[in-house]
Amino acid sequence: MKEFDYIIIGTGQAGTPLAFSLAKKGKVAIIEKSLVGGTCVNNGCVPTKAYVASARRMWDSQHGEDLGIEIPAGAKANLEKIKARKETFVNASRNGIEKGFADNENITFYRAEAYFVSDYEIMVNDEKITAKNIFINVGARAVVPEEYKKIDYLTNISILELTNIPKHLVIVGGSYIGLEFGQMFKRFGSDVTILERGDRLIKREDDNISEAVAKIMQDEEVDVLLNAKEIAMSQDSSAITIAVNKTTTITASHVLLAIGRQPNTDTLKLENTNIEVSDKGMVTVDDFCRANVDGIFAIGDCNGNGGFTHTSYNDFQIVEAFLLDKEERKISDRITTYGLFIDPPLGRVGLTKQQAVDKGYDILIANRPMSRIARAKEKGETQGFMEAIIDAKTSLILGASVLGVGGDEIINGFTNLMYAKQPYTVFRDGVHIHPTVTELIPTMLESLSPPKK
Repeated sequence: MKEFDYIIIGTGQAGTPLAFSLAKKGKVAIIEKSLVGGTCVNNGCVPTKAYVASARRMWDSQHGEDLGIEIPAGAKANLEKIKARKETFVNASRNGIEKGFADNENITFYRAEAYFVSDYEIMVNDEKITAKNIFINVGARAVVPEEYKKIDYLTNISILELTNIPKHLVIVGGSYIGLEFGQMFKRFGSDVTILERGDRLIKREDDNISEAVAKIMQDEEVDVLLNAKEIAMSQDSSAITIAVNKTTTITASHVLLAIGRQPNTDTLKLENTNIEVSDKGMVTVDDFCRANVDGIFAIGDCNGNGGFTHTSYNDFQIVEAFLLDKEERKISDRITTYGLFIDPPLGRVGLTKQQAVDKGYDILIANRPMSRIARAKEKGETQGFMEAIIDAKTSLILGASVLGVGGDEIINGFTNLMYAKQPYTVFRDGVHIHPTVTELIPTMLESLSPPKK
């Protein structure tokens, strides 16, 4: 049995940098059953944001008249070329990682599906390896309920392999993944219908965000069907027939499942170990990503403490600090922040209004619609709004949302102030560049009011 100082299962955004860091201290085995780089590189952030950029070009080609630009009709999305473009980015990242592994004499790369034989023994390609420090970085995948397995469904992975634009794409799930793919494929030329079982889109957000996002989708003629409680599908050689609530029938050429994500821990044979998992398959960890078995860590999506590339990378930072420097970086110090990368994008940080109220805070709200921001009007992009949630007692920012042009970038200003634990007045009293969207945040923060009942 071959012995290593460290074993890492998975090459995602936490496992890969950890391998290079730990290789400075000892012998590392890193194992990957699929594509090197994990979700972000292969079928998450990198490829989808390349598609979002292409979709934006299509939108630009059809909206020149609004800004006085006459663009001849006839723009067409070429999905083969769009796919080829994203693959240049994906392959460059993947190849760079693989070369880094190959060039490092302290890293042994295994292409295999790993599973546990015991707490500290891993089977790879009929070979047993061991280490006293093992890091589980297996990520997550799309949930596929049993009732959909009888049709030719798409997931966030397989939809990126299409080379022909769907005639009618039906998306089951009205949250982040479904909305991003829905808008981009509508812009590519598909008819798109989004089916959401709940009474609003992206239910984790406040009502005003859900309503504004629904308006953005509907303005682009994406059909949104809420309260789709009962969904039954059948398929013949030409199409997929979808019955919704026994009252509506839809004929689709393609169906994308964007219902949720589940951890890839089910192939690890954790029943051979003492490692604890939740009822959803997430490895239970403490503030330092440690599982209940000494020397075992879970990092990235499979520990249930984030589900984003930036939280996965922060897991790496937490573990690296714990192992090498004894610096106390902790999961509980992390402020939740993320984006919805539709166009215009949503940037979010901290608590929603509802979460703040549920936690007992006395809150004040600052809000400004993009239609009252000169730079947004000059750009011709006035959808959405900016909003901040303030603790009335401490003047600290509890959360913020920027839905609108540049929202995914602008939100970081709020994030930085929250980490600095500084009151909102620092932002309010600052001097910002004119003319920008951000310069209206201080103006927004001059007018705080209690939430509407």
